[in-house]
Amino acid sequence: MRVRGSIVVSVAWATVLLIPASGQAPADAPKQGVVSAGEGNAYRRAAQLPARIESFTAKPESIQPGEAVMLIWSTENPSGVTVEPGLGRVTARGSRELKPAATTTYTLTVRGPNNQTLTKEVTVKVAGTTPVAATAAPAPAASQETPRLNGKPDLSGVYGASLGGPGGRGGRGAAADGPALKPGAEKYRAVHGPDDPGLTADCKPLAGPQAFSVPYEFQIVQGAHSVAILNEYPGTFRIVPTDGATHPADPDPTWMGDSIGHWEGDTLVVDTVGFNDKTEISGFKHSEALHIVERFSRPTHDALQYEVTLDDPNVFVKAWKVTRSFALRPDLAKIDEFVCEANEDYGKYFKKE
Repeated sequence: MRVRGSIVVSVAWATVLLIPASGQAPADAPKQGVVSAGEGNAYRRAAQLPARIESFTAKPESIQPGEAVMLIWSTENPSGVTVEPGLGRVTARGSRELKPAATTTYTLTVRGPNNQTLTKEVTVKVAGTTPVAATAAPAPAASQETPRLNGKPDLSGVYGASLGGPGGRGGRGAAADGPALKPGAEKYRAVHGPDDPGLTADCKPLAGPQAFSVPYEFQIVQGAHSVAILNEYPGTFRIVPTDGATHPADPDPTWMGDSIGHWEGDTLVVDTVGFNDKTEISGFKHSEALHIVERFSRPTHDALQYEVTLDDPNVFVKAWKVTRSFALRPDLAKIDEFVCEANEDYGKYFKKE
């Protein structure tokens, strides 16, 4: 199980042990602490776990005018969290110091899968003041201009993650021109059974658009001579030179490949070769001849546009594209640390006897 803040994004087991009245465990009882979470892909099932508000408090709840109060909240499995009035979108768990001028009721709103919405209120009493009347959520602020760095759009920021296809959490998109296998290349089609936990079961690196198709944020850090692309899951990164560097003549095959970048107007173009053949992209395996060209742009302050062209002459009839857009996460200053302690394939726990 991986917990991001208090966001549970995968769950495989619960601690359940049923003991009959005799006090003896039945012969076919599951091992304590290791019972099946049910049939099917546990990682996809985990994405449907309902959201929950663990706590929402104010310390102290009563203050004198001019004094500060600390709002503290903790939630699980949210797709979005807001605190109003005044804070807007916030992280799944956190705290914020405020100095309300009058008695104010703050509302924590948590959204989860399947249009789930939860709310909880806390009132901060300011001595000698009239309570602030409840109001509707404020109108969205006017969009800011896209920041620029050395004459180019500054792509720096933390962006919401996608769940792998249209309608993903925080990202959306689809294959613009889907892949077609060459004759005799059917072996490159990835086949996963109903109990297969999927690509993310062993925390191995993900390449190309697959790296942006998990329920974790990613971060871009742009400099004068390079751009860093940091993926929270599974803790991978790419340093992309933008100062005219070229690929090695014979790059060693790696999980993430060798990336170089250049600007075409306001679009960052990242060219990557030198992959090994251990990753899977959009349901297909590939050879070491995989070639990826990514295009990153920031058409507005709050959005990142992503287009990628993939080609592997050993696998596909022709190059194909995937496009996605991702929302800026202004509530996040950085991605979290991700640690996969055992790199264990949990699929064995879901096999039927």
